[in-house]
Amino acid sequence: MYAIVEIAGQQFKVSKDLKVYVHRLADKEGDAVSFAKVLLLDDNGTITLGAPAVEGASVEAKVLQHLKGDKVIVFKKKRRKGYKKRNGHRQYLTQIQISGITVGGAPKKKAAAKKADEPATEEN
Repeated sequence: MYAIVEIAGQQFKVSKDLKVYVHRLADKEGDAVSFAKVLLLDDNGTITLGAPAVEGASVEAKVLQHLKGDKVIVFKKKRRKGYKKRNGHRQYLTQIQISGITVGGAPKKKAAAKKADEPATEEN
């Protein structure tokens, strides 16, 4: 079972016990978080596609740690102009571990409603 979920503006393909690095979340380390914007759900070959999200489905995760990513060097240069600019950036990240995927909502019981509306026939 896996799901495609939107976390902090990015989409991730997640499954149970998977560790994922996402943009910094406001939650503290050790907290449990839930993400309700599940875009696609695959339950052993049965695919449920949301429009835009799957109703009632959610992904639960646990915040493991807050950290900074690797340094990315940004270097700009214009030839023959003497212009060089070197800059670095480290992104703030949060590592989370997916604890479970919840498929929401019970299926609607339309068939039971039809049977109640049909007239009862008695044989004597």
